[in-house]
Amino acid sequence: MTIVTPEQHGFKAHSDGGWDANEKGFVPVQTRSARPKSFEHADFAPVTGIEADWKLTPVKLIKPLLDDALDGAHYPFEANAPDGVVVEWVARDDKRIATAGAPEERASANAWSSFEQALAITVTSEEHVTLRLTRTELGSAARAAHTVITARPHSNSTVIIDSAGQALLSENVEVVVEEGATLNFVNVHDWDEEAIHLASHFAQVGRDAHLKHTIVSLGGKVVRVNPSVHLSGEGSDCDLNGLYFADKGQHLEQRVYMHHKAAHTRGRVNYKGALQGEGARTVWVGDVLIGREGAGTDSYEQNRNLVLTEGTRADSIPNLEIETGDIQGAGHASATGRFDDEQLFYLQARGISEVEARRLVVIGFLAEIVQKVGDEQLETRLTAAIEAELEGTLS
Repeated sequence: MTIVTPEQHGFKAHSDGGWDANEKGFVPVQTRSARPKSFEHADFAPVTGIEADWKLTPVKLIKPLLDDALDGAHYPFEANAPDGVVVEWVARDDKRIATAGAPEERASANAWSSFEQALAITVTSEEHVTLRLTRTELGSAARAAHTVITARPHSNSTVIIDSAGQALLSENVEVVVEEGATLNFVNVHDWDEEAIHLASHFAQVGRDAHLKHTIVSLGGKVVRVNPSVHLSGEGSDCDLNGLYFADKGQHLEQRVYMHHKAAHTRGRVNYKGALQGEGARTVWVGDVLIGREGAGTDSYEQNRNLVLTEGTRADSIPNLEIETGDIQGAGHASATGRFDDEQLFYLQARGISEVEARRLVVIGFLAEIVQKVGDEQLETRLTAAIEAELEGTLS
């Protein structure tokens, strides 16, 4: 006879996973840096949508990138490489690949397993140079991509990757900023309205090096970007900036991780977004880890969201772990709200119409990130794009 014991509330496996593990004495992941990593797709369990890392993502819409075969062939792009910058396709066994990080989730591993060649960008110029690379012909078939950006010691550059058109894309981007180098890396996502894009960025910042990393998400049906930055060299410095504007039916997601591994590092995370239209959805998760060797760390992260209409939703989750007490400072903040009535009153009291006042408030709110892009041509274009998003909404 088989005895069936009724399930008791609270005794089910936890949705974060691992609590029903068979190993004796199993201990779940205790810190952000201890998450499992693998280059193999099969090493990650199928995604159900209840996992902590996926429960805020529309999993049904991204299934092809999680489980299907991906086209890993190289794709067309346009780039005018200045002196001191080399752009080339390289084989999977190139020594620059897998130097910045490894996948921590299924979509990233699927892309890593699938790409045939990586697009390698190498900067050696010590005089500031700008590379603009444009991708507009990725197509609607499920695709994998891999990019490696290497800023050689004491180089100084701005690298802008501008993506538009159709896409069903999962990609990994590796960024290595070597000793004393300065890299301003800007990723612009201006996809068509049905595009789906998943990306994991891995960055290593060396001794006395500086990385400014900016994500701009305007287009696409689902765009999810996971930047992971490791301040691995003493005195390394990083600014992680983000700008997003979600319209009706759009899902824009950012999961940011900054790891202060070495001593005397500085980090700033600043993401801002606006939402308008029924079903507009944004997700921001910010993780900052100050490791045991991170003495003298100076770190701060924040996320701000401006809600413009009814029917939108913004999730904002800042997290901070500190493993040493010898730091200069650390903090985090998050806020989501509507128009500031005092700001609107101030502007209207000076003869500005309500519609124009609202436009100025939105532009001013997002201008902080636009002005950090560090490229005048792109900043002008982004300001115009934000104004175009607002047309018809504030009238």
